[in-house]
Amino acid sequence: MEKIKIKGTDQLYEIIEIQPMTDAVLRIVFPGIVPAAWGDITLYTAGGVEATTLIGYDTVYREEGRTVYLSNDGSVYTAPETPEGPGDPPEPYVPTLDELRVAKRREVAAECERIIYAGVNVNLADGSVEHYSLTIEDQLNLFGKQIQVSAGQSQIEYHADGQPCRYYTAADMQAIIQAAMWHVSYHTTYCNAINMWIAGVGTAEELQAVFYGADVPLEYQSDVLKAYLTEIAALAGGDGNVADPA
Repeated sequence: MEKIKIKGTDQLYEIIEIQPMTDAVLRIVFPGIVPAAWGDITLYTAGGVEATTLIGYDTVYREEGRTVYLSNDGSVYTAPETPEGPGDPPEPYVPTLDELRVAKRREVAAECERIIYAGVNVNLADGSVEHYSLTIEDQLNLFGKQIQVSAGQSQIEYHADGQPCRYYTAADMQAIIQAAMWHVSYHTTYCNAINMWIAGVGTAEELQAVFYGADVPLEYQSDVLKAYLTEIAALAGGDGNVADPA
């Protein structure tokens, strides 16, 4: 189960779901304890890996038991001014399709970023397999290593996750760079196709079928994505209907 931590505290809170509802409103569903105070929110994966930090969500927009809506612009929920009969419960808020699209795009972008940053395993010339994270800093670092390889350096310093820095041969360094760049490029292309799909759906029900890892319908697949899927299928011996090789 994913967890969050509020800035200025050390306590981790388990969550069932965290989802943007609009550009300014975020919904969090808790299975148990709900924080008493709010601030910047750091999100951790089920495996305990820090995924991202959401800035400015320090205002309670609306609270429904263990479901909390937060805003990052200071806004709070105002119930519609409609006459209600005695004892009639308030109507639940129903987001518009555009609001749902915004939330879905953010959900997809966050998952794409998480998978890219998680990195890749690379088979090296000696038969070993090492893992390399691919945060923005890692990607920039590897860009610099590509310059070293292109300059003809035979030994290039780098390190795998959790390992000390060591010298790699130019061939191993090139293998790491190629695997990393393929990983980043594929997921960026796939995420773009998902966003085209989100823009094309016409109902909230259709939008529910969209998630990161789903097979993108052909009409939303770019030529670049089709080429990637053909390459993946050839390597896997499949039929090309592949969405996420990570």
